[in-house]
Amino acid sequence: MSGVTGAAGLGAGAAGAAGTGVLAAVGDVLALTGRHLRHLRRTPEKLIAVALTPVAMVVILGYLFASVVTIKNSGGVEYHDYVMAGVFAQIGLTCIGITALGVASDLGKGLIDRFRSLPMARSSVLVGHTTADLVPVAISMVAVGAVGLLVGWRTDAGPLSIAGGFALLLAFAYAMLWLGALLGMVLRNMEAINGISALALVILSFMSNSFMPLSGLPGWLRTVVEWNPVSTVSEACRVLWGNAPASSGGSLPMQHPVLVSVITVGALIAVLIPVALRTFRTAAVR
Repeated sequence: MSGVTGAAGLGAGAAGAAGTGVLAAVGDVLALTGRHLRHLRRTPEKLIAVALTPVAMVVILGYLFASVVTIKNSGGVEYHDYVMAGVFAQIGLTCIGITALGVASDLGKGLIDRFRSLPMARSSVLVGHTTADLVPVAISMVAVGAVGLLVGWRTDAGPLSIAGGFALLLAFAYAMLWLGALLGMVLRNMEAINGISALALVILSFMSNSFMPLSGLPGWLRTVVEWNPVSTVSEACRVLWGNAPASSGGSLPMQHPVLVSVITVGALIAVLIPVALRTFRTAAVR
């Protein structure tokens, strides 16, 4: 009986230690998230950098081009309604470079080395960084939505469906934040990060259905563009918000954009987080 009691005591102690470890890790994440948010308050230009390009795209595409661009088989969907989902998705792409530069800067200054010397969970450094970077993403989405409403954007869906679209956008942006963190640890060079993140923004934005339907593309290119995560996320938001054209094509991503987007974004997060954390173990000591 004493052996059983001792084993039970050890099991309870291990469970208690595990619970304490989880709580400590959560506390570390909250502390580092708060640090990054305080830094954001002192450097509002980071928020401006995230919001400026999407807001400009809403004004240029949703207002200036709306009178000259017509969507075939639109089912009554106006161009400024069609383009908004693509502009929201572009916010996540913009954050790749912002997060990459922040992580590379912390590595260059030795800040992450100092964090590693503290008794904290190593994963909390990147988790806190990416969690804090979601705040400017959310604020940018509010700003873009407000400008979109001013230029005539409207949704034709219920509150839950609208919220589901924004939840999907935030999940996609979170995946892109982890991609940015990985990019920052691998490259470290500010010029290289700026160049590659800008290239990714241009290619992933314009090789998608963010701003134009895919009906005029050649067959092979259309297949590539349809499977672009930006295309599926944009189309999923259009479906959830009631802004989708009457006919989007017969491919799987365009027939079931919400399902494909959820699976794709979930897979990106499931892959990028472990890879980034594994890279982090050696990046700070190189």
